[in-house]
Amino acid sequence: METPNTESLADLDSEYHRLHAEHQDHEQRLRELAIKPRLSEEEELEEKRLKKEKLLLKDRMEAIARTHRPGVIH
Repeated sequence: METPNTESLADLDSEYHRLHAEHQDHEQRLRELAIKPRLSEEEELEEKRLKKEKLLLKDRMEAIARTHRPGVIH
């Protein structure tokens, strides 16, 4: 049995879907900040916060994904 991909996990698990959407929002904002030639102090803080939150979201998404892998007892 295969591990569910991101799209099917989002369909299977509403929490995963929410986390994935938030992760994508953070990714988009980080791209917007990355194209700026210079960041204000506020934007630098926002960038650091978004990167940390994005990592936390990814960790939570991975934890959910592990529960949907074959052989994992729920």
